[in-house]
Amino acid sequence: MYDVCIIGSGAGGAPIAYELANAGFKVVVLEKGANYTEKDFNKDELAVSRRDMFTPPLSEQKHIINEYAPDGSFTRYDGEKSGWNFWNGSLVGGSSNLMSGYFHRLKPNDFKLKSVYGEIAGANVLDWAISYEELEPFYDKVEKIVGVSGKIVAHKHQEPRSSLTFPYPELQTNGVTKWFDNACEVLGYESIPTPRAVLSQDALKRNSCYYSNFCGSYGCASGAKGSARAALLQKCDAKIITDAFVYRLESDAKRVTKAYYYTKLGFAHSIEAKIFVVAAQAIESSRLLLNSKNKFFPQGLANSSGEVGKNLIFSAGGSGQGRFVFEKLTQTQQKELMTTGLFFNRSLQDWYEYEAEGKKYKGGTIDFLFEHQNIIPRVKREMYDEEGKLLWGEALATKIHKTLTTSRVLTFEVFNDWLPTNNCSVGVDEKTKDKYGVPVGVINLNGHPHDLAVGEHLAKKAVKVLEKMGAVEISYNISSAPPPNLVAGGCRFGEDAKTSVLDKNCKAHDLENLYVSDASFMPTGGSVPYTWTIYANSFRVAEVIKKELRA
Repeated sequence: MYDVCIIGSGAGGAPIAYELANAGFKVVVLEKGANYTEKDFNKDELAVSRRDMFTPPLSEQKHIINEYAPDGSFTRYDGEKSGWNFWNGSLVGGSSNLMSGYFHRLKPNDFKLKSVYGEIAGANVLDWAISYEELEPFYDKVEKIVGVSGKIVAHKHQEPRSSLTFPYPELQTNGVTKWFDNACEVLGYESIPTPRAVLSQDALKRNSCYYSNFCGSYGCASGAKGSARAALLQKCDAKIITDAFVYRLESDAKRVTKAYYYTKLGFAHSIEAKIFVVAAQAIESSRLLLNSKNKFFPQGLANSSGEVGKNLIFSAGGSGQGRFVFEKLTQTQQKELMTTGLFFNRSLQDWYEYEAEGKKYKGGTIDFLFEHQNIIPRVKREMYDEEGKLLWGEALATKIHKTLTTSRVLTFEVFNDWLPTNNCSVGVDEKTKDKYGVPVGVINLNGHPHDLAVGEHLAKKAVKVLEKMGAVEISYNISSAPPPNLVAGGCRFGEDAKTSVLDKNCKAHDLENLYVSDASFMPTGGSVPYTWTIYANSFRVAEVIKKELRA
């Protein structure tokens, strides 16, 4: 029997495996996907752009999606037919292998959204069960163990820190960042170097970044990116069983007793352990618990509250862009613009909190980055002329060459809170099964109009920066479309077992030995990407489990 069985090997599961295995406990990790190492991660653009190399095919493992309208009606989509895909990275280390590594901390007020900003009609906003001060030491721990590079710049929304600097210096940046910094100074904005979970120098027995700029959606061939695999799982003796899809947890009235999983060939196996940790990704974790109902938990495992799957959240906001063209630049600026590889790495948090019409609003973060180096989507955009007619042959080649060699796109991403609502949740469809014969997840989607208003406010500020920098073809899109790679909630933590699934330490109220340590625990998501917070909380939970095993 194992001391701990962890289901999922991403940012929610790997810190627990790392801490407990290195403390001498017997740990097994069940990972649905395959194992890859640095030598497997080439920059195969077809594999990422045209094929789902790191996620299951929808023909075998689809979703059912209900998209809600403001009047409460919804449109049902079959994932396979629509192509709407909510799978993240299915491999050892999970989607942390494929992140860009933008690492912003939550801020103290993110932990008390309701008490600071008040209730919002139609939203199920709650304060967290812990404070920023309780999580801060673990943010600091992630910086050092996973590896975060950056430069601390004082600004009005800077969160308290126990370390005065990041452990690794700022990554190299493109000369265009000077244009950005100057534009912000003129506008009175505070330009922030973006912290990245990417090593700027050889450290932690990993190589530094070599600036290919193929971060998002790609595995890191140097090991510089702080994925759960490279930073944690490759540095502990936890047993990792790959191609293991966990389809059911067995329990009695008080404890989980077994985890059942299928191999990719469909053979069934089981694992026994003293403690079970679910970290399969927010949607899949809720699906697993709901599919594990039994006579003790007829609504689903750990679901006496009826809250499993409820209050699913994503990251609200959207994106925008502007193009810099040679005609408006000096030769020096042209050279700076076309220097490839170096990061842009600039953020704005001036409006993480703001006032409008006499009311205090929770705002968000704007990250600025160059358009991805991936050539396929960049070329696809050039296939039509100004009148919308399809180009081919020499005309197409000429347009592609001119666009890619004499201009460059700077993009921005807006992150603000996706408010939890009754119609954004996870269920299971008893009639629709995956390739293993297991009921698939039903994803109910609903965005709150407040999210759009905040995102719009932030996007307009970003546009002002691009305008001041001299960009052309500026556009942006703020929508309620959920980003599948930024998902949380479904198993809220809280002190009241009637209104939450987990206690403050992410242990199920209903069971003595079940923890959920991925982003499922989050009652609200803050206005930054989630990964750093998932890592930090998982290290926190690891300390709790360690004490329990030693008791």
